[in-house]
Amino acid sequence: MRAQLEAVAEELRRLRAEGVVRVSVNDETLAHLRATLSPQNGLPAAGQTETVPGLNEKRVAPIRPTKSTASAVSSGLRWDGQPVAPLPAPPEIKLPKGSREEQMAWLRERVLSCPACNEHVRPGRKLVFGVGTPVAEIFFCGEGPGADEEQQGEPFVGPAGQLLTKIIQAMGLSREKVYIGNVMKWRPEQQQEWGNREPTLEEIAFSLPFLRAQLEIVKPKVIVALGKTAVNGLLGPDPTRKMTKFRGQWQTFDGVPLMPTFHPSYLLRNQASTIKRQVWEDMLAVMERVGMPISEKQRGFFQGKG
Repeated sequence: MRAQLEAVAEELRRLRAEGVVRVSVNDETLAHLRATLSPQNGLPAAGQTETVPGLNEKRVAPIRPTKSTASAVSSGLRWDGQPVAPLPAPPEIKLPKGSREEQMAWLRERVLSCPACNEHVRPGRKLVFGVGTPVAEIFFCGEGPGADEEQQGEPFVGPAGQLLTKIIQAMGLSREKVYIGNVMKWRPEQQQEWGNREPTLEEIAFSLPFLRAQLEIVKPKVIVALGKTAVNGLLGPDPTRKMTKFRGQWQTFDGVPLMPTFHPSYLLRNQASTIKRQVWEDMLAVMERVGMPISEKQRGFFQGKG
């Protein structure tokens, strides 16, 4: 059962990196965790402390049950209450010879037929590969599919995706003229249907070879990383990284210029024109980097507004 313990430990590490000092877990989840562990594993009784594997053997406060909120630890459980299955080693991808279109078709089939990927897809839902042209100059990268995306099998089709489409159109492009993909090819599993959880480091590590292969095929001039999780997936996790300070600063991924910016869902939650202007300034920088013409109207978007 060590895999289940380490899955919980991985989630606790992520929460600690984000500054979370207290975690709640509902009775159902706690009961499942207790049933999963054998007596010799020594699950602590209430009020005791325990050493959690993977946390540098530091002693941590016990997780106490509560009925008020579902725990982030429940991200270690699937929709049916079973533990999320551990992933195998990341795949090795060697692209076949051929045109970019042929290579992308081959890679798409490889992803959609991947047994490990399909094992983590909710019944009746789909893996999400990517859309756009394989000869795009700009590659937009998000973190992973949400509920709308796993239903349609296409990235960025929900409200955040519709906003991304508008941003792309404001740049003078269309979804067909860029490439849109995600670090993850499936929606990270959780018990509830609503909301999304961030992928674990293990999930990102497994999925990254597929993304690298997409980038190898497209050979974009610029990667746009949408949101903190996409940035962490591409550049590696950094608990000190704050998107409010990090966005807009050029980075590189495998030698390709990378522009980190806010995820469109952040714009939906923060309607201030100042935030919209920051994202638009990032897009102007991207347009300049790939040599796109910029009109005075485009340069003036969201200026002089509160």
